[in-house]
Amino acid sequence: MGRNVKKPVRRRGAKRQAERRGGRKKKRVVFDVVTTTILIVAICVFAFSLFQLVKMLIPYYSGGKEYDKLKDKAITIETTKDSEDTSEARFKVDFDVLLQENPDTVAWIRFDEPSIISYPVVKSADNKEYLTKTFTESDNKLGAIFMDMKNKSDFSDKNTMIYGHNMKIGGEMFSQLKEYEEESFYKEHPNFYIYTPDGKTRTYTVFSAAVVKDTADQYNLTYATDEAFESYLKMCKEDSAYDTGTEVNAQSQIVSLSTCTNVREDERFLLQGVLTATDGGED
Repeated sequence: MGRNVKKPVRRRGAKRQAERRGGRKKKRVVFDVVTTTILIVAICVFAFSLFQLVKMLIPYYSGGKEYDKLKDKAITIETTKDSEDTSEARFKVDFDVLLQENPDTVAWIRFDEPSIISYPVVKSADNKEYLTKTFTESDNKLGAIFMDMKNKSDFSDKNTMIYGHNMKIGGEMFSQLKEYEEESFYKEHPNFYIYTPDGKTRTYTVFSAAVVKDTADQYNLTYATDEAFESYLKMCKEDSAYDTGTEVNAQSQIVSLSTCTNVREDERFLLQGVLTATDGGED
């Protein structure tokens, strides 16, 4: 009779063990399914992020290559036999090549090395076309360096405004203008240069570097009198991050270079230089 009592106990114990094993197996299956699902989702997120990154970088790469090819075709740097220093070299621009490529060409702008700001300048009937179109008119977020539509193409205005993007990646276009927020950088590189189709090389010396609103008075290009222009220049110098000591007056001709700060949408970084030398040119 003892045996009859013990057998059901063993069966119940075996049943419980089987149920426990079945429960553990189900938990492992559920765990494996959840783990696999998470892994698949993670892979999908990574793949999508990688796709988005590549999609974002392609325009920078293709646009940069486009401008590199253009420089190879249109720019010649003549160095002396005694020095390979490009600061002592003669920088020459083939405007025939540029104008054939794009009739909107009005100039070439260059900063001293190691700056990579060295680009053709274009001008169109509005100030929007070249925001998303390169010099060769390819649709690209790099855009082009362009002159304000209200300015004269020969840089004869009191103030010539030029725009360019501040790229978040790559450093192309006007991205390096922001370096001029530091006075030490200005002291190392006080000048920039404008080359024009008439063969002239204009040297501009920085007199103001400021963060301004996109609606600031600095973007005014019309001055009724010499006094009004002098007041404008005084405002620019007062708003500058530092005093360069560079003199400007009613007879000055300036170039204003504008780019985004990438901090606030309504902010711009404005670097302004005054014409201090003109070399070359056609008689």
